[in-house]
Formats: sequence, C-alpha cells, structure tokens
Amino acid sequence: MNMSARRSFQMVLIVTFGLLFVFPLYWVCISAFRPEDDIFRYLSPLRIWTFLPNRVTFDNIVTLWMSPFARAIFNSIFVAVATVAGGLVVCAMAAFALAVIEFPGRSLVFTVMIVSFLIPFDAIAVPLYNVMRGFGLQNTYLGLILPGIGNGLTVFLLRQFFLGLPKDLREAGLVDGMGYFQIFWRIYLPLSVPALISAGLIMFIFQWQAYLWPLLIAPRTDLKVAAVAIAQFSSAYDVSFGVIFAGAMFVSLIPMIILVVFQQYFTSSVASTGGKE
Repeated sequence: MNMSARRSFQMVLIVTFGLLFVFPLYWVCISAFRPEDDIFRYLSPLRIWTFLPNRVTFDNIVTLWMSPFARAIFNSIFVAVATVAGGLVVCAMAAFALAVIEFPGRSLVFTVMIVSFLIPFDAIAVPLYNVMRGFGLQNTYLGLILPGIGNGLTVFLLRQFFLGLPKDLREAGLVDGMGYFQIFWRIYLPLSVPALISAGLIMFIFQWQAYLWPLLIAPRTDLKVAAVAIAQFSSAYDVSFGVIFAGAMFVSLIPMIILVVFQQYFTSSVASTGGKE
C-alpha cells in the first residue's frame, strides 16, 4: 500500500469513527425537536426518517424552559465556575509544592494523591455526605462546590507541567530574594496559562457531569443542578422522552462549546505533562 492510499484509508477511518462519536449527540438533538410519538417510531426498520425528522416541534423546548430547568442550568454553571475558580487556586499551589518544594514525605503525599483520584467517588459519597451534613452544608452551594475543589487529577497534571519548567527560573528567583510564593505567583503561574486552562476544563467537566453528589447533598428544588433536573422528567408512571432529550441537548452543548474553544490549550498542556519525575 503506497503512502497516498494509506493516508486515504486513515482519513476514512478517522471520519468513520468521528461520525460514530457524533451520532449520539445528533440523535439527541433531532429527538429534542420531534413529537413524542415520533422519537422511537422509526427505529425498526431503519429508514430515512430515522435520521431526519419528518415532523418538527418546539413543544419539548418550551416545556423544558417552563419547568425549573432554567434555574438548574444556572446552578450547574455557578457551581462549575466556582469549583474551577477555587479549585485552580488550591490545586495549583498543591502542585507547585509537590513539584518545587522539597519537604519530608513529599513522595508519600504524591502517592496518596494519585491513589485518591483512582478511588471511585461513589465509594466515598455516603461517608462524605455524613461529614457535610455534620457541618450543616446540606442544601447549600458550598456543599456542592467543596468536594470538587480538591481534584487529584488536576494536581497531577499541574505538577507534571511545573516539573517541566527550567529549574534555573526557580534558582534565579531565590537568588533575587524571592520567597516560594513569589516564585509561584510571578514566575510559574504566568508560564502555566495553557496548563491552568486545561486543568480548569477537567474540573469543569467533572463538576458539570456530577449527578450522585448533587442528588445527595442538595435535594432542595431551587438547588438542583441540570443533571438532576433532567432526571425529574422521568417517574414510575410517565417518562417525557422529548423533554429529556431537549434537556440533554442543552447540557451536552455547553461543555462541548467550551471544549471546542479551548481545545488547543488542552491538547498542548496534556502533551507536555508526560515522562517527568
């Protein structure tokens, strides 16, 4: 196989797999604009109307935004943005300490941090809920935000990025009389904008897609996040599939737009974090 044929074959594979990944989102979007009776009507056998709606309606969108979903979207955005803002401060300082400052037990702390983000959140959700309830943080924004601030994966990525920066910068700062915080604030942070954006994206997605924790800690109606609000359209006696698809469409599009805008920072940052001790 010559080079041209190989590239053509690779392009066909890329396009095919790309379409397979995009199709679920496409299905969600077209189902959001279909009448309830048409959503599953054309699944078997497959026909042109399986992929193109023959009737379009905005009833699902109207019903969705007339429900408490608008408040839920606001809650999700507020909680995610607040988590990113607070989390970047905490995780960046922790990553700097683990990468730059030599202190006893540093390797042990780093190992514990690595293990922490390998543990499924579902395994610690109930004990964490009991702790939060003990502090009176049930049905509060703070209760929704706090568990997302300390993100082990974010600390790991930022630490790896900091390790890749020249040590001469730190040594020059120490010679000039800077403390570690000044080195962190005036030297490391300005050079770490791509890594910080990448870390912020990770934290945003983690918080945006959260379902179990918001369901446990904030059951009050005015504090529900979007993922929980969508689930409310399904009950033991009725499921509003059209409205669920409409909600899923908006919940999916918001992080997708953010990722498309900042994807170059994400890929460049992740590519620069490997292979450092």
